[in-house]
Amino acid sequence: MAKGYWVSVYPAISDPEELAAYDELAGAAVQAGGGRLLSLLPANGGRIVAHEAGTTHRVVLIEFDSFEQAVAAYESEAYQKALVALPDGFERDFRIIEGID
Repeated sequence: MAKGYWVSVYPAISDPEELAAYDELAGAAVQAGGGRLLSLLPANGGRIVAHEAGTTHRVVLIEFDSFEQAVAAYESEAYQKALVALPDGFERDFRIIEGID
């Protein structure tokens, strides 16, 4: 069974501190849904090398045991509550993708 991934890129965050409430709720929802945080750049001090049209903005990568689990976690009540906590005035490119076996 192919794994599932949440990939989020935040090209514009006016105030990173405003994401704190979302981060707390989303982290708990992801964990409850069986997700594992693989990367949170650049917040975790990791390195980014951007090529072509790439940027060095916040990137979040979360792994789930299956694509279906990733979708279910996004649709969960806990994660939907986290989405309400997202601050106004930010941009995010969010995708759920299926991995390759």
